[in-house]
Amino acid sequence: MLAILSSSVVSPPEELVAAGSRTPSPKTSAAKLLTRFVESKASAVSLQVGEHVQLAYTHHSESPWHPRSFAVKDEIFCLFEGALDNLGSLRQQYGLAKSASEVILVIEAYKALRDRAPYPANRVVCHLSGSFAFIVFDKSTSTVFVASDQAGKVPLFWGITADGYVAFADDADLLKGSCGKSLASFPQGCFYSTAVGGLRCYENPKNKITAVPAEEEEIWGATFKVEGSTVLAATEY
Repeated sequence: MLAILSSSVVSPPEELVAAGSRTPSPKTSAAKLLTRFVESKASAVSLQVGEHVQLAYTHHSESPWHPRSFAVKDEIFCLFEGALDNLGSLRQQYGLAKSASEVILVIEAYKALRDRAPYPANRVVCHLSGSFAFIVFDKSTSTVFVASDQAGKVPLFWGITADGYVAFADDADLLKGSCGKSLASFPQGCFYSTAVGGLRCYENPKNKITAVPAEEEEIWGATFKVEGSTVLAATEY
């Protein structure tokens, strides 16, 4: 799955901007990144949402345990990969039909967050149990909400293209070709929300998240770490 968002929607993470400047590396534009995804992924589907957001996904070569899905409801667009162990109880909690899928559940959970202020953003993700990564874009408010499970079982990466777009994808090699060193593993157990102003750990939302600059030989520009935790908040490869 792939989401490409302009700087008018998502401010490029300063740590990744600095990484790209510190170690210059080849990059391409957001348009070329999307083209590469569509041309290299069989049966890929792409969607332009307004002027500033592009979404794409494919079911080709997906894991049977971590399927990809896409849905849109009430101008809320969601890309989801993985599976929720407690989907049944969450359907009841949000008053959904037994046929409601994970991607619909995430949309409804996001709507609860948006419409029941001051509902804590971290509580929405804390209730999700399983292996997952998702990207939500709310067109009505131009809000982005991204999260990854606590164990990082579904890989998610983010980077910055040559023209300053922020891209999220489940394929590191795809982003590496367009983002160069302005690339990092999205930290596990964390969420990113433009509504709350950045990256947070959903178990300890008050703990600061810092970016550790990567070594020259690594493909990453930085590794994000939750302070107070002994485990690096990143998927290891």
